[in-house]
Amino acid sequence: MPIRPNHGPLDKARTEQNIAYIRQMLAELRGVAAAEDADMLCYLIEMAYIEAGDVLAGQRPLNLAKNTH
Repeated sequence: MPIRPNHGPLDKARTEQNIAYIRQMLAELRGVAAAEDADMLCYLIEMAYIEAGDVLAGQRPLNLAKNTH
């Protein structure tokens, strides 16, 4: 998937909404995985959930490649 440059506040708001949606879906998936006693899936989904929260809070960049140069 190509990296699109950020074109302003509307793109930023859309990105934040998308990440919030992903985080919400991860919470639901974690519940499904927990109901199936899928410990490793729970762990991996939880890590993604935490990462999404960190991105939303501004504690982590959305794209690591942009910060390596």
